[in-house]
Amino acid sequence: MHSPAPVDPLLQRERDHLAASREALRAMRADVESLDLRDVTGTWVSAAVLQNQITNRIAALADLAHTPLFFGRLDYLHAISEEQAEGGVGERFYIGRRHVHDATGDPMVIDWRAPVSQPFYRASRTDPLDVDRRRRFGYTGGELTAYEDEHLSDPAETDGASALLAAEIEKPRVGPMRDIVATIQPEQDEIVRAEIGGTVCVQGAPGTGKTAVGLHRVAYLLYAHRDRLAKSGTLVVGPNRSFLHYIEQVLPALGELDVAQATVQELVKHVEIRAEDPSEAARLKGDARMAEVLRRAVRSGIRLPTEPLVVVRGSRRWRLPVYELTEIIEELRGREIRYGAAGAALPQRLAHAVLLKMEQGGEAPDDRVQDAVARNPQVKALVKQCWPPVDPAKLVHRLLTDAEFLASCADGILTEDEQATLRWAKPGRSVKTAPWTAADAVLVDETADLVQRTASLGHVVLDEAQDLSPMQYRAVGRRCSTGSATVLGDLAQGTTPWATGSWAEALHHLGKPTAHIEELTKGFRVPEEVIAYASRLLPAIAPGLAPATSVRDAPGSLTLRQVEPEELDSALVTACRSALRREGSTGLIAADARIPALSAALTAAGLAHLEPGTETSADARLTLVPASLAKGLEYDYVVLDEPAAVVAGEPDPRTGLRRLYVALTRAVSGLAVLHAQPLPEQLR
Repeated sequence: MHSPAPVDPLLQRERDHLAASREALRAMRADVESLDLRDVTGTWVSAAVLQNQITNRIAALADLAHTPLFFGRLDYLHAISEEQAEGGVGERFYIGRRHVHDATGDPMVIDWRAPVSQPFYRASRTDPLDVDRRRRFGYTGGELTAYEDEHLSDPAETDGASALLAAEIEKPRVGPMRDIVATIQPEQDEIVRAEIGGTVCVQGAPGTGKTAVGLHRVAYLLYAHRDRLAKSGTLVVGPNRSFLHYIEQVLPALGELDVAQATVQELVKHVEIRAEDPSEAARLKGDARMAEVLRRAVRSGIRLPTEPLVVVRGSRRWRLPVYELTEIIEELRGREIRYGAAGAALPQRLAHAVLLKMEQGGEAPDDRVQDAVARNPQVKALVKQCWPPVDPAKLVHRLLTDAEFLASCADGILTEDEQATLRWAKPGRSVKTAPWTAADAVLVDETADLVQRTASLGHVVLDEAQDLSPMQYRAVGRRCSTGSATVLGDLAQGTTPWATGSWAEALHHLGKPTAHIEELTKGFRVPEEVIAYASRLLPAIAPGLAPATSVRDAPGSLTLRQVEPEELDSALVTACRSALRREGSTGLIAADARIPALSAALTAAGLAHLEPGTETSADARLTLVPASLAKGLEYDYVVLDEPAAVVAGEPDPRTGLRRLYVALTRAVSGLAVLHAQPLPEQLR
């Protein structure tokens, strides 16, 4: 019988600290759960608000079994607090996903967002930031199994790659997207901790972690500016629901539960989508020129009066001549305030003018009289005639069905051919039955904002931003008009006909032209062999971008195989079986048109498979992914079906090659490309 191997005393002490920290977190949670709110609040409303805050606090203090409380430790050379300074020693801090303190209030784990934690990400041998030792911890299933030290202040110690850091980056991906809090790199940390006042745009090549950086930036801003953002709100905007499902657990794992998530289409859900535009019509409806067309349409109903206004008050009649009425309406029209706000102000302006007449006539009216005059039937009738109310959906419906009205609003902006492209071929009889498209909904949203200002949030994260049209940028931008934004994307992955050509152009439409642009080119997810192969497409799809590099060299991570057409489906099934014999998730990516046939082939072979957005698990690790939904997702192993079909599935060759670039860069550990048709010439 063998005796168990002795445990490293240092490792055991760290395990003891982990156990004590978990116990302290349970005590913190129990303290919150034991709070009695019955005698604290004055009304049922305040009680409900406080109870909701308590519920969220309890959820934020959850101890996730497979998520370690701390992943690193900093040993400072000198003391930071006065208590330690008196002892003449440096301080030691455990860095983790959330703050944990003991019964006396002393910290056992420091939140990764705290200033004292920043050197964990920024310290280096050339600039140690007063750090003597940086310790990283390795975990297996939530159990602390290893540690690794860097003595940053020791000149005798040489630089070396961190095995634990590499292991964490390469850890198999099963389930939703994980946080990267343990592996944030210095260039990523600079973006995460950028000030809230400015907008940051991140151009990130595949595998550089731009999405994770954006999510961690939200978590950091909520930590540093919680009161401000609690009032104004935060929002993450993603390209589709599958993507949002994939990322939705990152922020809760960091203790942040109050960040809304939506697609652009969900933000502008004013009408029911019933149809799909041809690509040219969608591109035109997304053109920034449509903003001026809509502005003209909204104001097209304004009319100048032709008769004086006569208001009867008791036995007296007060008269405003046409020229005075015209001056009031022209002044409001010239101020360019929201149409609805101006319409609401007009009765008061007219009433004020009447009050001046009353004062000149010897009366002494007060504010109550002005309000009464503003509600006078003659005043209300004049306002309705000269400044009629606008229903956004009805106005856009008229614009897309009435050729004469569209021509008057688009004169000098759109050509006759463009106007014809905009109009519906088969208009519905009403707003409810109209063939609304996704691009139409954005036009309705723009119109709604022209009528009544859209509420602004404190911070918005816009991911996969390269695919938005100018009008979609405007829709997102007005939701952070008084706040800031983090814009994330990759120009090389723009797969819509209206994809942006430059970040300067995109930021202009977003309303953030002074945003700071950062570029991430060092990849941590995609192996070097895979990213180098995919980068062969860059000269054709984004000639201005520098090719990405990867810190991960994994020989054999890319395989290419040509088969006979009749053998392709069976070869794909075999490749999926091979990938599933390894640890982690597998994605079979194919052109959208190929998905039904491949689903049938997998089912016939007895391979259960998921749809994108469905969370993988230990028992279900294969996902069948249409190329159109692959963006933003990642799998340990990817089997890519017929690249030529992916390219052919798009309306033009450049968009098709961009779609292929996305599909080629979804793999974390290995990519197998199978094809019967010749590969695109850039990949031969």
